[in-house]
Amino acid sequence: MHVLQHSYRGLGLVMQLNWDRILFVGAIAAALFLGAFLGSL
Repeated sequence: MHVLQHSYRGLGLVMQLNWDRILFVGAIAAALFLGAFLGSL
C-alpha cells in the first residue's frame, strides 16, 4: 500500500508540473479531430 501511495503522489506531482503541456497536447488532438471531421463533410 505504501508503494501505491508513493507512486500516486509522484504521478500527482508530474501532473501538477506538466498540466500545461498535457493541455497543449489535448488541444492539438482536439483540433486535428475537428479538422478531420469538418474535412469529411
